[in-house]
Parts: sequence; C-alpha cells; structure tokens
Amino acid sequence: MMSPPAPNLPQPPAGTEGPKYLQMALRMAQLIEQGAFKAGQRLPSVRDLAAQDGVSMSTVVKAFHWLEERGLAQARPKAGYFALDRQRSAAPSTGRKPALSVASLPAASLPAPLAWGRSTRVRENTTGSPWINFSGACPRQNESFDEDRIRVALARSARVHRRDLVNYSDGVGVESLRQAVARRALHMGCRLDAEHIVITASCMQSVSLCLQAVTTPGGMVAIESPTHFGFLDVLDALGLKAIEIPTHPRTGLSLQALQLALDTQPIQAVLAMPTLSNPLGAVMSTRDKRALVQLLAARGVPLIEDAVFNDLMASDEGRKAAKAFDVGGGVMLCGSFSKTLTPGIRLGWVAGGRWHDRVAALKTMHGAATNAILEHAMADLLTQGGYEARMRKLGRDMADRLKQARDLVRSVFPAGTRVTTPKTGYVLWVELPLGTDTDALADQCCPLGIRFCPGSLFSTTSRYRHCLRLSFAGPWGEVERQGLARIGQLVRPLASGGVGGGDGWGHAPH
Repeated sequence: MMSPPAPNLPQPPAGTEGPKYLQMALRMAQLIEQGAFKAGQRLPSVRDLAAQDGVSMSTVVKAFHWLEERGLAQARPKAGYFALDRQRSAAPSTGRKPALSVASLPAASLPAPLAWGRSTRVRENTTGSPWINFSGACPRQNESFDEDRIRVALARSARVHRRDLVNYSDGVGVESLRQAVARRALHMGCRLDAEHIVITASCMQSVSLCLQAVTTPGGMVAIESPTHFGFLDVLDALGLKAIEIPTHPRTGLSLQALQLALDTQPIQAVLAMPTLSNPLGAVMSTRDKRALVQLLAARGVPLIEDAVFNDLMASDEGRKAAKAFDVGGGVMLCGSFSKTLTPGIRLGWVAGGRWHDRVAALKTMHGAATNAILEHAMADLLTQGGYEARMRKLGRDMADRLKQARDLVRSVFPAGTRVTTPKTGYVLWVELPLGTDTDALADQCCPLGIRFCPGSLFSTTSRYRHCLRLSFAGPWGEVERQGLARIGQLVRPLASGGVGGGDGWGHAPH
C-alpha cells in the first residue's frame, strides 16, 4: 500500500515552542483532530516526513510515539502508522484522557492535544465594546491606572534612550529595570540579585522558560486544581503532563496531597501561585509557604512561583513570596506589572535561582528579545514616588468591588451556590449546584452580550463544569451589575441540586 504524500503541515499557534519532534507531533495531531486524516487512514511515512522537514527519521519516530501515547495514532507492523478514531480513544465526557483522582492520585493527567482553545477563547471574549465582560483577568479601562504618568514615562524613555531604538536589546534586559525589580522584590521578602534576573515579554513567558529549563517533554508537573488556564496551555505546548493537586479556596495548595503526589509520581516541577491564586484567590499562610519550599527542597524538585498578584496585598507580610524561604536556589520566581501598574507595557521578569543561566540562554535561543525603551520606561514608573500608595488603593478598591459582586451573587444566584471570599484581586470563583453546565450557560449568555469563563477551562478534567470564574478587572457599574444579575437568573433553570457548605466559601441564601 502506498502511503499518502506528506502534507504541508499547518503551523502551530504563534508562540509555540519546544523540540522539533513535538512541533511535528502537534501539527500532525491538528490534522487528525480536524479530520484531514480519517480513522484507519494511513499517515505519511516516516521517510517522507523526515525529507519534508529536513530532520532525522528518529525525530519523526518520536513524533509518532507522542501521537500513539495520546491515542491519536497506531503503529501496524510493516504497514506504518494509522490515524485512530479520536472519539473512541477519548474520555467519554470531556474528550480528554482521564485525569487523576484527587483521592488516590494514581497517575498523571494530560491536557488534550491542541487545547489551544482555553487562552484563545478568553481572548476572543475580551474584544468588542458591546460586551459585558467578566472573562478576562487583565485590567481594562480601570481608573486606577494613571495613563498620563505612563505616557510621560514612555516619551521620556524614547528621548533619553533614543539610541536603543537602533540597537539590539540586551538579552537579559536593561540593568535599570532588573535593579528596580530587585528592589520591589524586597516587599515580598526576597533578596534578589539584579544580575540573576531576566526580563521577559510577560509573566507567562517567564513561566514557560522556567518549565523548559527544568523539565523534559513528557515530564510531569504538579499544579493547583483549579488552575489558571494559561498554565494548561503552556503545559500542552511543551508536551508536559499535569498532575492536579487539590487547592482550598482560602488556604491554597494542599501540602498533604502534594506530598502524596511526590511520593507516588515522578514529578519534575511544581507550578503554583501561593498568593492570590487564579482562579480561587487563595493565599497560603506564611507557615505553609515555608513548608512548601522545604518539602520540595528536600526532594530536589523546583518550585515555579507566579507572583503576578502579590502587590495587591495590603502589607509586605501578606505579599511574602515562597521564594523568601528559599536558601538553595530551588524556587524560580516569576512576575510582571501588567496587573498592577500598566497592562499596556507587557513586560515580565524571572529570578531563575539555580537555573538562571539556562533561563537566560533559552530566552536568547528563542529570539524572545524585549524592548529596551519599554524596559527603561517601566524602570522609571517603578522608581517614582507614590507606587506603594497606589498599590494600597488598588488593593482596597478591588477588595470593595469583589465584596459588592459577591453580595450580588448571593442575592440573585440559586440556593446552594458558593462563592469564594478572596482578600483582594480581580476574580471570584463561583460553584453552582451540581449538575449545572456552565459551558451551556456561557452559550446562553453569549447572544446577550455577556461573557465569563466556564469552569471547564481551569482543569484537564470535567470536575469543574458546574463552576465559573467571574472577573471584575474591567468597568464596574450599573450595566455590569445588571449583567451579573442576568447570569444568576439564567442559572436557576439549569441548577438541578444543592451543594454543601465549606470553609472559605460564601453562600447564596436558601
């Protein structure tokens, strides 16, 4: 039998990185997912794909092995590789491989191949002025950000550092910004060396670089559950498996469950937001943050800590990062100022600990240079007077806004609804009565111009299909209040049962 000609494989979404075999596997998976190769149809030969992409046949074989492991392809002796029935090989309800059981933690879960829809879906939901938008956690049209101050800083940077407009940027970022980040880190209890900080294009890029520095494709990463959908997209793109660790809505990651996972699974890294986690808004206690660092240090497992929301906490004690307890360089601290200072200047940073050199090299290898003019402007903004006062005001304003929204949810959503009570931040996590399908609810809200994030985006499993995340980072007025009340009205016919109480939750009235 002749094998079909090697197709011109579609390119993966912008920003996809990873080994060549993984890029090939993801592109082939996309063709299978889209039906370009039907179940039972022979896939292009190893030799043809190797010639087309200019790679070794062993690289192509690794790509096919990746597809086999995910139930998308099957090898037949002396015949080649064939596409499998995607529906038959998928989990019955979600189309994904079964995730680990919270109770037993028997195995790792793997986000579905090409689950690019999580981040893409939210980006699509945040465009267009007619929307009442509760989906994006990036601040928009927020009066807390001083546009004039930002514009002046940018103009001053372009004037003073105009020669940087015609020069390549330093691979790790300009010194003034790295020093400013190091000074800000003192408020999180961290003494960082500016020489060991790398400036990136975003906090998410920092996380991606850290994952690439400490894991290998197919490796296992422990994450909070529920977790930020952006983390799941990054794990997908890098070919990593996610093992979900139960997370309390108030106190954060369960150390007992994490220890069990470490005892039974070959975990290569832990990725977490110990302060104001997304989507729960949980804050681990100082004691638990210290215990987390010690637990991982004893096992030689790196912690990748996202601290993007820490500055919203009212005090330095509340902002304290897990990195503050790191004595051996085992914590990789990632952050940005897009959530607190200026969303428009999309710069992040990372203190890579023992893996600093590797992180810096990866940034250079991927051509991920950042803009020096923007970096100088950000350094200017961070070192101006009044930053702390603005952070305290922003934290208070958001805490008040979340309280108003929470009270409204309690009054208009059906009995049995639970809503988180974060200290501050931009989001609330709402658990509706069991049996409610928030994907269906989102479809009902769409024609009404109302957007939110259904719970299915925040896990590789279906366990949060009755949950949703509401963001209040955008405008908050009478129109938004009416939109939130409308969601509550639409929920009632969908709710089929009640949910019990629990510490860390607020409740709708019965």
